[in-house]
Amino acid sequence: MGNIVDELKTILEPGKLAVDEQTLAIYAIDQGPVLDYQLPLAVVWAETVADVQAVVTACAKHHVPIVARGAGTGVSGGAHASPGCIVLGLERMNRILDLNPDDETAVVEPGVINADLNDAAAVHGLMYAPDPASFRTSTIGGNVATNAGGLRCAKYGVTRDSVLALDVVLADGSLIHTGHQTFKGVAGYDLTGLFVGSEGTLGIVVGATVRLKYLPREVHTIAAFYPDFRSAAAGVLAVGKARVQPAIMELLDGGSLRQLDEIHGSDLSARGASLLLIQTDGFGAAAEADVVRDVLAASGATVTREASAEAEQLVELRRNSRGVEVDDEYRVGEDVAVPRSRLVDYVGELEAMAVAHGVQLKVVAHAGDGNLHPTFWVDRLDNQMDAEAMQRLGAALDKSITVALAMGGTITGEHGIGQYKLRWLGLEQPQPVRELQRRIKELFDPAGILNPGKAI
Repeated sequence: MGNIVDELKTILEPGKLAVDEQTLAIYAIDQGPVLDYQLPLAVVWAETVADVQAVVTACAKHHVPIVARGAGTGVSGGAHASPGCIVLGLERMNRILDLNPDDETAVVEPGVINADLNDAAAVHGLMYAPDPASFRTSTIGGNVATNAGGLRCAKYGVTRDSVLALDVVLADGSLIHTGHQTFKGVAGYDLTGLFVGSEGTLGIVVGATVRLKYLPREVHTIAAFYPDFRSAAAGVLAVGKARVQPAIMELLDGGSLRQLDEIHGSDLSARGASLLLIQTDGFGAAAEADVVRDVLAASGATVTREASAEAEQLVELRRNSRGVEVDDEYRVGEDVAVPRSRLVDYVGELEAMAVAHGVQLKVVAHAGDGNLHPTFWVDRLDNQMDAEAMQRLGAALDKSITVALAMGGTITGEHGIGQYKLRWLGLEQPQPVRELQRRIKELFDPAGILNPGKAI
């Protein structure tokens, strides 16, 4: 293991490897809570597929773990450094290799930023539909690794729904191509779908063929302010019963509105205790928006007809609704999802458990698909560890998970398991299912060098 850095220096060009402590510290973690802080042995930056293959081959020979990393925007610790690992940065592989407006597809390297692909597609009246809140900085490779979602999931689905084919470097350094360039294709097992969301534990994605969607020519945004969060959650179901399919259905509670006001100088909290933000798109956007306004007004909301400038501001504020804090042991943002019919029930349970455990709570949600992001936190005690407060926070987090599962939900809707959520995975997946996943992992990565201790 001690020779791996020396060998990497011989096979990589200058400027592609770093061992200084400052760089190691930056690349040691992503934006998720840190359970076990480790510095990697080195950070390497791949610029070609051959670079990735060379690094993986060398690490396989020395039995050194590899943690692949995009932009580091993950919030579950999926890119945290493992003990004695090499962090493989893919952000320099940032070329759009092909964009075919007739086929409505694009072929990209893993370091392409989500927003850059959208800018390139927009020239042709197209868009890449998945849009996580971090779309301006997150990479397609990272989106694929975590099966990222985002605001438009209600209508357009998650990353897996837009990935047609992948180029993947396996744990022995070999390169395979999975999938197809066509929208339909059912030959063999769906290995592409298997790699999407595998968090770098089965292989390292070095290329992706993705499907593009039509860029809507018309977009209407509706803001509905409610007196409480549970009424707003009920409004989501009312829209569904009207059989309208919005592109975006986002829900923010009073705590989120107050924080946004503090950060951005807005007046959202003065207009209601909860905000349901709905966006319709396409040629029928105006007609659908009219139906939504009527439905929400009938459900007790104060419905506004936003000017386009404010509508865009509201969407941007929602994208930044996690605030400026980074999750740590005192503050944890969750990613549960429940059936939409249980949204109202789950929101009520969240509020009750926050009171019962004496912790603070704010909630934002991709309400269109039942994916909630509750954030629980306790205040630091003079920058010292407050064991009793940490116990209360842990109890609230555990309760939020068990209640979601009891309602038919999941412990993660879009952020992935990473390192942080492993503690709860056994509550959702029974032992036979976990054993099958371990056997799949062993098949693809028999030496266990690809992102060990994550995802399964």
